[in-house]
Amino acid sequence: MAELHPALQGWLGKVNAAQAERQAQGWVSTPIGVREALAGLIAAMVPPGPALPWVNEALVTGGDCPVAVRIYHPAPDEARPVLVFCHGGGHMAGSVSSYDPICRRLAASSGHIVVAVEYRLAPENPYPAALDDVALVLRQLWPTLDAAGVRYRRERTLAGDSGGAALAATLAQQGQYDASLACDRLLLIYPSVDYSLSQPSLARNGKGYLLETERIGWYFDHYFRLGGDRLAASPLHGALTARHPPTLLITAGFDPLLDEGAAYAHKLAAVGVAVTYHCEEAQIHAFLLLEALVPEVCAANYQRMAAFLHR
Repeated sequence: MAELHPALQGWLGKVNAAQAERQAQGWVSTPIGVREALAGLIAAMVPPGPALPWVNEALVTGGDCPVAVRIYHPAPDEARPVLVFCHGGGHMAGSVSSYDPICRRLAASSGHIVVAVEYRLAPENPYPAALDDVALVLRQLWPTLDAAGVRYRRERTLAGDSGGAALAATLAQQGQYDASLACDRLLLIYPSVDYSLSQPSLARNGKGYLLETERIGWYFDHYFRLGGDRLAASPLHGALTARHPPTLLITAGFDPLLDEGAAYAHKLAAVGVAVTYHCEEAQIHAFLLLEALVPEVCAANYQRMAAFLHR
């Protein structure tokens, strides 16, 4: 097994020491706190930009609840393919605003139009609200882009990181049978695909590597606070067929979600889906949000994603 990237070792030591001190003082996690922490992490670690010639926002309607999106067009005079992006944050944190630099990098590196979804968050809006929001965006994508005057190619990729990747994977499975949700490609970045918390890496990597197993369980308890069959909701345990879109799946060697991501790639391949699997063995969960520490790793993976999107 590879060693943890040197740039992460000292930083994690400080993060874990600060966390232990807060816990000793009786600090309690709250939705507001985790949202502020994730936004602060990205602001500190991912520089703004790059500049793009056209960035605008729209409200997707046609369902029970309108959904806001931000649209990034790297070449507004040209019709480009579309990438619908679902941010991470354990279904409780993250936003289009905090993920703005990541979406800009995706648009600039891939040349795709990126549509970032401001889906509803738990605990205020538990399962399946976020899924409903992303599904609405997919169903209304072309009319929304038409109304915004966007030049696009009718070709779309569904993408997400962490909890956002769970939403993307779930809807890609539904798209096997529902043409309104179908996509041409699927991009999963260190995905959360097993709500049953049954994979071995949750114990092996479950403490000390930023995302911890105890915190994952806390996220899921809030997401499913009104109930729901967690096994049935898990993409890893869903039905996969050869109709599933070609997939790029990226994991990290010191991520508690490592094993479920690897297992999902194996299941996709077993039914004949064209799947490309890559593990950043020396990295932790959410490494794209730690660009200041591992810039070369982030750059290589933006290139990897762009290559997949143009394949």
